[in-house]
Amino acid sequence: MAKEYKIEIVRAECISCGSCAATCGKLFEMDSDGKSALKGSKKKNELEIDKKDLTCAKEAVEICPVKCIHIYDLKTKKKLM
Repeated sequence: MAKEYKIEIVRAECISCGSCAATCGKLFEMDSDGKSALKGSKKKNELEIDKKDLTCAKEAVEICPVKCIHIYDLKTKKKLM
């Protein structure tokens, strides 16, 4: 089944606070360079997710102090957050 949403992290803007990983540890982790990374992502900064993970992802977006995390709807190609 195709994923419905995509999370992107602008890692250059990440300040390594860890709030995303603390809020949504299912999807986010802190990488060896101290920056936020997406679990299971080869690129570290992009991950496609299902609707069931959307609430967790949104909580991470909302808590990020520098707003470097974004969510896109893959069907409409529009930014949700």
